[in-house]
Amino acid sequence: MDELLLLSKAMSDENRLKIVALIAREKELCVCEICDTLELSQPLVSRHLKQLKAATILEDHKEGKWRVYTIVTTPTPLLKAYLISLEPIAQTLKPLCTCATR
Repeated sequence: MDELLLLSKAMSDENRLKIVALIAREKELCVCEICDTLELSQPLVSRHLKQLKAATILEDHKEGKWRVYTIVTTPTPLLKAYLISLEPIAQTLKPLCTCATR
């Protein structure tokens, strides 16, 4: 029950859904790629990423001075179901605006 509540709260925002869908589609992204592609401000994206990490949907690692976000290595069955349901949304998002400096 706790996992369901945590995941449902994390996925209850349209921008967080788009962020997860975009990361699932592209496999790994830095903050600037998410901001530029979804046309969202950096503080807003950072706040959403923090919530998604707390819900164990995303994990990150450092590449130079950039944080790169990915879907967790071993998603739970519930998260896998969410990711499958996000595939159609991912296809509607605009093409990735790549970060030239990463």
